[in-house]
Amino acid sequence: MNIKLILLAIVAAILFAGLLTYSMLSGRKARVEVCMDFAGRSECKIAAGATREEAIRTAVDNACGLIAAGVTETRNCLGTRPKSIRDLN
Repeated sequence: MNIKLILLAIVAAILFAGLLTYSMLSGRKARVEVCMDFAGRSECKIAAGATREEAIRTAVDNACGLIAAGVTETRNCLGTRPKSIRDLN
């Protein structure tokens, strides 16, 4: 295969990866760390979102997914007020 064609393919792949990364991260304007306490267990998670509320919701969902067991506990955990919320922007 021609070396110029290989280099062109590598450059195109790098540009595509950069564009993909930029498009995925450009909508993330808010970043928070949320700590949850539930049923004697604790977990802190960092999340990003287009708004602060979206980032908080995502972090709460992720934390509760790790500290709650089953559907009922997860629902109860999601309804619990976070122990702390820290803005990371």
